[in-house]
Amino acid sequence: MFRKILIANRGEIALRVIRACRELGIKTVAVHSQADSESLHVRFADEAVCIGPADSKSSYLNIPSIISAAEITDAEAIHPGYGFLSENAHFAEICDSCQIKFIGPTAETIRTMGNKSQARQTMIQAKVPTLPGSEALSDPEEAKRFAHEIGYPVIIKAVAGGGGKGMRVVHTDASFLNAFMTAQAEAAAAFNSSEVYIEKYLEEPKHIEVQVLGDQHGNAVYLGERECSIQRRYQKLIEESPSPVITPESREKIGKVASNAVKALNYWGAGTLEFLYDKGNFYFMEMNTRIQVEHPVTEMVTGIDLIKEQIRIASGEPLGYGQKDIKMNGHSIECRINAEDPVSFLPQPGRITEFNVPGGPWVRVDTAVYNNYTVLPYYDSMIAKLIVWGHDRQEAICRMRRALGEFVIQGVKTTIPFHNRVFNNATFLKGNFSTRFVENFLSSNK
Repeated sequence: MFRKILIANRGEIALRVIRACRELGIKTVAVHSQADSESLHVRFADEAVCIGPADSKSSYLNIPSIISAAEITDAEAIHPGYGFLSENAHFAEICDSCQIKFIGPTAETIRTMGNKSQARQTMIQAKVPTLPGSEALSDPEEAKRFAHEIGYPVIIKAVAGGGGKGMRVVHTDASFLNAFMTAQAEAAAAFNSSEVYIEKYLEEPKHIEVQVLGDQHGNAVYLGERECSIQRRYQKLIEESPSPVITPESREKIGKVASNAVKALNYWGAGTLEFLYDKGNFYFMEMNTRIQVEHPVTEMVTGIDLIKEQIRIASGEPLGYGQKDIKMNGHSIECRINAEDPVSFLPQPGRITEFNVPGGPWVRVDTAVYNNYTVLPYYDSMIAKLIVWGHDRQEAICRMRRALGEFVIQGVKTTIPFHNRVFNNATFLKGNFSTRFVENFLSSNK
């Protein structure tokens, strides 16, 4: 096991890793920008190193500074959290060349699954169900012919994409060329690559993801699924486990497919296979080779600490359990609390003048915010994750309503009012919503 780990991240995920390390008896090193010098992850780590100015490129994305911080503090491993460098294959390679363990899969695996077109072909070889689609395309006319062949609607996706950037849905030949070139331009600006590919587009699917763990000894398990259909512009807002529509039979079927894919990839660490679910069928969308923001709901229903498992696996330990040992108990829901206007969703940086977190049985709040904390404009607007557990979905919903009512944040606008409305929406309560839920919900509330 490692003696000291550097955490190449900030905010609640950095604090989450520190907590796991403390329980494992591992010393921690926090890195921080000049703007984050008063952050909780800096306060609670055993050591802290400033790695640059406020902007991410000069600090949390500054690989030489992060490696230097690890070397001067004698950190044996680096946990990247999510976002920033967590799926950066070059960073993983640099860690390896400096004999610092990257807590995640190999650089080769990150690179393969980060290229969406290559990931798709890899999953086809692993017998994972996929939608009709193309390889990387650069010629607009060739792309248009392919779209016509598989039939509209189609979705154009950036090969190096993520977070909804470089994506366009097209319903007709007439609008295809403009959408294709727009997607290319957006992909080039966001990912320094204009490569895109095309897939058949499902109008109202569910977004279901499967949490997997693989070790360095060829073992793999799946830890159930998460329902992630409540999203806006491809950004998730509410997640739950299990999904209200997935049967035990479907769960076992897609779980086995996911764990077999992990074995085929020789994948180790925590990972998530994301699927579109439509009319009883699953279709591979992408794989995230890191811990997910919404990992707490899986922890709540399985009792497995995913961050500790990442660390143990990276240190070379076997999983120590098999699929038959994984038991799902009850229902968990997570709300992402963002410092955003609850109607326009525009970011709302500023100083928090009053802060009270909910408590009581089976309520968890992951946050690095405190009273008089300043929400900075340089980083993601998520300031807390509110997670609840119940014996069933109905109890979890009632507990979430109660917890949202206790959550007090003054000084900046947050998305708490939005969540309050959702948890009183009849469609949400029935569980029969799709990825179009928020779009339709917001339209009906204007």
